[in-house]
Amino acid sequence: MADNRMNKEQIKAAIVAKLQRQFGCDTTDATDDQLYQALAMTVRDEVMERRAASRGERKRQRAKKLYYLSAEFLVGRTLHNNMVSLVNEKEYIQALDELGIDKSRIFEREPEPGLGNGGLGRLAACFLDSLSSLKLPAMGCTIRYELGLFRQHISDGYQVELPDNWLENGYVWEICRANEAVEVRFNGYVQDYTDESGETKYRLCDYNAVQAVPYDIPVLGYDSNMVNMLRTWSARAAKPIDMKEFNRGQYIEATEGKELVEIISKVLYPEDNHEKGKELRLKQQYFLSSASVQYALNDFEKVYGPNWSMLPDKVMFQVNDTHPGLAIPELMRILIDEKGLGWEEAEAITRRCFAYTNHTVMQEALERWPEQMLRILMPRVYMILEEMNRRLCARLWEIYPGQWDRIAHMAILAYNQVHMANLCVSMSSMVNGVSQIHADILRRTTFRDYYQLDPGRFLGITNGITHRRWLMMSNPGLSDLIDEAIGEAWRKEPDRLKELMPFADDAAFREKFDKVKQANKARLCARFERIQHVTIDPNTLFDVQAKRLHEYKRQLMNILAVLVQYNRIVDNPNYTIPPRTIIFGAKASPGYYRAKLIIKLINSVAALIEKHPRARQMLHVVFLENYCVSAAEMLMPAADISEQLSTAGKEASGTGNMKFMMNGAVTIGTMDGANVEIYDAVGPDNIYIFGLSADEVEASYGTYRSSEIYETSPELRRVLEQLIDGTLEPENPRMFQELYHALLFGDGGGMADPYFVLKDMHSYVHTQHLLSHDYEKNHGLWLRKAIINTAQSGIFSSDRTIKEYNDKIWHLKPLILK
Repeated sequence: MADNRMNKEQIKAAIVAKLQRQFGCDTTDATDDQLYQALAMTVRDEVMERRAASRGERKRQRAKKLYYLSAEFLVGRTLHNNMVSLVNEKEYIQALDELGIDKSRIFEREPEPGLGNGGLGRLAACFLDSLSSLKLPAMGCTIRYELGLFRQHISDGYQVELPDNWLENGYVWEICRANEAVEVRFNGYVQDYTDESGETKYRLCDYNAVQAVPYDIPVLGYDSNMVNMLRTWSARAAKPIDMKEFNRGQYIEATEGKELVEIISKVLYPEDNHEKGKELRLKQQYFLSSASVQYALNDFEKVYGPNWSMLPDKVMFQVNDTHPGLAIPELMRILIDEKGLGWEEAEAITRRCFAYTNHTVMQEALERWPEQMLRILMPRVYMILEEMNRRLCARLWEIYPGQWDRIAHMAILAYNQVHMANLCVSMSSMVNGVSQIHADILRRTTFRDYYQLDPGRFLGITNGITHRRWLMMSNPGLSDLIDEAIGEAWRKEPDRLKELMPFADDAAFREKFDKVKQANKARLCARFERIQHVTIDPNTLFDVQAKRLHEYKRQLMNILAVLVQYNRIVDNPNYTIPPRTIIFGAKASPGYYRAKLIIKLINSVAALIEKHPRARQMLHVVFLENYCVSAAEMLMPAADISEQLSTAGKEASGTGNMKFMMNGAVTIGTMDGANVEIYDAVGPDNIYIFGLSADEVEASYGTYRSSEIYETSPELRRVLEQLIDGTLEPENPRMFQELYHALLFGDGGGMADPYFVLKDMHSYVHTQHLLSHDYEKNHGLWLRKAIINTAQSGIFSSDRTIKEYNDKIWHLKPLILK
């Protein structure tokens, strides 16, 4: 690899040439955007040279290919990450320095693709990175959301959603593949006919066609010629503009339907609390599924011809959550209607081609669609689902005769709904959870009946993150320190981070580790000052909770515990804690009113603390606006504490916990998701565990009464009353009444405090007190804990995760590349 890397002088010359040829300027008069474009095109040229070196090798070696189907790929910025993967970062940085270009300012000119929101999408992006680095042939498939989820702005403490127009000035990393566009068909009616052999066949008539146009984003493997692609599908109207109407001035009529078609790829997760929103989401899911399956079959047929019995040996589809689950009946439709296979053969092939990753055990998050909606939008696919369901229920009847409730619970179609999780489980070769506790819950509860039928199909594969982005790129100071201590082998073999363990007891190393952390804190403080005009003291303890805002993740518990500390400080002039900056980063779904109210509460508590001269010396609450990948890349290296507070049994895995850990943050959390495996890795002395276990949570349903805690704990009663007595919002004392009622009385007939915020509060506050004491009284011991967390984080590399998927499910062979 070293032979074909550009050196510093070549990089400088390439950047200058790009500026001259593309923009007619040089480094002295180029804008930041022009400098970014020139630099990005230079890096892209290197990436595409590697793509050219490996292009065609997968087909030549007749290797099996994975299609990783996901509604999200939260890839983040690409420029800096590609420099790291080229193993040429230092040469690029030196070239920029000598050209007088501020790298940080230029890096920030890159738009962040609005292709994801949270852990689901970031996991998918990490997986693509590892697949390429391990030379495994794969393609990620998603939708090219033109406006992403939304750009978050905080106004008067409230979340405001703005369009995230990330494609406004183009995107240098994507390549349009218009020649590989496919047609996705909606609506219409199914007509049966008899073919030449006398068999009954089906075709869709009077349908509405949508063009799915692919755009590919190259994903480069680390120190490799391997380049896989992330394919994003853009919806385009199949019907051209009626020029006669247009020329007569009938502009609306001439473009009729265009906007309604292209809205499919406008926004990630359109609000679905109304009929049109549900319909749009369902259209998106079929659009992604159909386009991806069509491409995969076209690509297979080019190499192997119509040898469909070979398909499972050469093609694998991994369904990342249920969003792309309609790919299953879509493959059946194509094999039966277009390729001429019989049902039994098509079903056997489909089962072998699909595997399903579940990401939630919460019933409300297991997708269900109204049968009537799916019947109207995709009538032929619905017919196939009906037949799948008929055959499934017939098989189940033989096993569970007379147990209609049990069979209905396992059915694909039941109670006028399409149960997407049951579709994925019943038609996939393997089903996996994303942590060991999560997989166990799937076996014991969520999919218990399916597990009992075929235990061998269910397994747990703990999530992972790419250490290349989340340590090597995000935390160069710590990466260099690790190199100095144990060499560079860990960069390709992250498990070798364990070699850092002896350095946890090395006072000189701990001091250097602390200096790196302080530098990262200063860098984060500068970002807050520059972007939000907020001043933060880098000498405080940085306590961070950054993740999608949802009640089960319990940001509410965190901010109520801060209010407990505030009251203690105000009430007792002798009460002190180590100065702490509590940072929240979170987006709430636009229609999730309670989550948005929690954001307002966080900012109201922040304002209350700021007004008190003594409290603000010890507590500072900051809400990081528009939390995104680039913000996380600065936030995680700076964190001292990683808040992982989910109600036990609710978080499937989490990946933020791994990123914080890798960067030397110490976790405070419940025994939930991958926290369990972090606990096992670092030991009980290097993590702070509190609260109920998953079994205790399950046992408490039906018996837990939050009102008893309200009555017996004056401290918590006071905090709850502050939600409604004007302490936080004097001009609107009842602003947080809904949160108060949800915690004490429930709503809509549901139980009060369903996520056990008050139940776990005492344990949480007590554990926070122990943590503060350790941080303040023995900082050397604290640094030891932090170093051990980094040293034991190699097991959470996505390289390990992908190797497990490949060994147990996919069975891909690495390409042999020069």
